[in-house]
Amino acid sequence: MKTRKLERTRLVPHTVDGETEMVLVREHVDVPAPPADWDQRVRTGVTIGACILVSVALVWSTSAIGGLLALSVTAVVAYAAAAAFDTTWIMCMAVEWLLRSDPDRAKAPRRAGHWALAVSMGAVFAHGYVSGQLIIGAVGAAVSALAKSGWSIAMRVHARPLDDRTRQWVAKRRAAVDGQLAMIPIRRELQRGQALVDAEQQALGPADPDQSGQSADHPDTGSTPTDRKSLTTKDAVRIAWTDGIRDRDAVIHDAAARLGRPVSPDSVDRYLRDLKRGA
Repeated sequence: MKTRKLERTRLVPHTVDGETEMVLVREHVDVPAPPADWDQRVRTGVTIGACILVSVALVWSTSAIGGLLALSVTAVVAYAAAAAFDTTWIMCMAVEWLLRSDPDRAKAPRRAGHWALAVSMGAVFAHGYVSGQLIIGAVGAAVSALAKSGWSIAMRVHARPLDDRTRQWVAKRRAAVDGQLAMIPIRRELQRGQALVDAEQQALGPADPDQSGQSADHPDTGSTPTDRKSLTTKDAVRIAWTDGIRDRDAVIHDAAARLGRPVSPDSVDRYLRDLKRGA
């Protein structure tokens, strides 16, 4: 039986000059080694092989398509644009990998990947046709197809199919979490907007210091509240007017004394004009 050494530690008492302390002791023990997991090794090998195939296909397609595009544009621009052909279907495969537990959502990137692969293969074949080497163009186009097939096989190796009920459960849980994630930027946007509104209000100040809730065009001359908590600027001006005070500064002073706080001269002027018109 194969064994392997493991390091284990434990605390033991150790006494020096009559003083005992717990010290750490390290020791190595032989334990049975687990059998080789060939399934995992094969799975890893398939994944590495698929990655190599994709890399080779990307280099080959970029070289071929870049040579085709270089007939009309600068080589640097041509090869940069050529990389987009295979990169597109590789990105689609990556998205399909991320959505491997959700077959419904994986259909769109899988379909898009097939179309992108077809376009890339057509461009590689076109390069061979223009160069007068149809066989090389056809074989070169098959490189991308083989790479995508290899990756599809690797995905099947890593796939964990779910039954219908489990897929529904996962879909509902994912929808709930996605809703919470979607609300994060929305809340941030609302908070930023509210902060702008608050800053605007603070910068402009209150539109009307008087919060009486009544129109100054029709001053109520029938009541004379005396409670400062319920007394408004309009009430204080009206009381001063009723008492025969007509001087603006005197009205402002009297209203401030009744309210126990400063009053807005603009509001006092507005209420005095309304009272004069009403008189």
